[in-house]
Amino acid sequence: MAMTTPRIAPALTQRIRPVRSAVAVGVVRHVVLILVLLAMLYPLLWMIAASFRPNSEIFSSLGLLSSHYTVQNYVDGWASGSLRFSRYFLNSIVISVLTVLGNLMACSLTAYAFARLEFRFKRVLFALLLGTLLLPYHVTLVPQYILFNKLHLVNTFAPLIVPHYLSTDAFFVFLMVQFIRVLPRELDDAARMDGCGHWGIFRRVIIPLSLPAIGTTALFSFINSWNDFLGPLLYLGDANLWTVPLGLNSFLDSTGGQSSYGALFAMATLSLAPLAGFFVAFQRLLIEGIATSGMK
Repeated sequence: MAMTTPRIAPALTQRIRPVRSAVAVGVVRHVVLILVLLAMLYPLLWMIAASFRPNSEIFSSLGLLSSHYTVQNYVDGWASGSLRFSRYFLNSIVISVLTVLGNLMACSLTAYAFARLEFRFKRVLFALLLGTLLLPYHVTLVPQYILFNKLHLVNTFAPLIVPHYLSTDAFFVFLMVQFIRVLPRELDDAARMDGCGHWGIFRRVIIPLSLPAIGTTALFSFINSWNDFLGPLLYLGDANLWTVPLGLNSFLDSTGGQSSYGALFAMATLSLAPLAGFFVAFQRLLIEGIATSGMK
């Protein structure tokens, strides 16, 4: 009796081919994304690798590997100049933390007022607030400096911190307003029936439900404050008050002499640690904020 070879149904063959093509497309797409990711991360990886090279070999190669590795750049960078780099880190942490607290308190209260309260010229004031987003930072730079100079606050941390307690960051106010508007007003009515006023509703209802927007505001406020170079350069003339960006700039010799690139790259690598830690701490709230912003 002759053996018959089983034949695959044509419909099953047609289903297998699209699956294989989809898998191939997915593999190619992931390979392209990985290559793009490596191209974007290469400058960062090169800086980290250069921080472990001797100063004379930093620019000798564009590769990530070296024949000599040393941690002397970190030792020299941390103890460079009349002040240790730890002082710059401390100054930046103080300014950044106070900036985050100011933005969270002022922007959340302002956002609640625009999203939940009714008062005269509400729309006009909100439009003016959003209009400040169109003003470049340099437009208000000179008047703000004159104001703080007359108040004798130049060469202090106040010009870098106080404005954030006055809801000057319109973007974060707008972000929180849009988030609070999505929250059902029935929750406010229920809290009001339990005896809560505006402060009780804000503290017991709005704040717990707005944690994704609050986390996003805290994260970007910290990043903006930590990376700020122009503000400290303008207001902080005393080296004891310098922040990390000003400390990094001190490694460059503007007179054309020998710059300490090894120490510069070493301290720049260390300066990324607080940013990475802050991002890891708030990444869940950041993802929730992005996901929630697309929901009704």
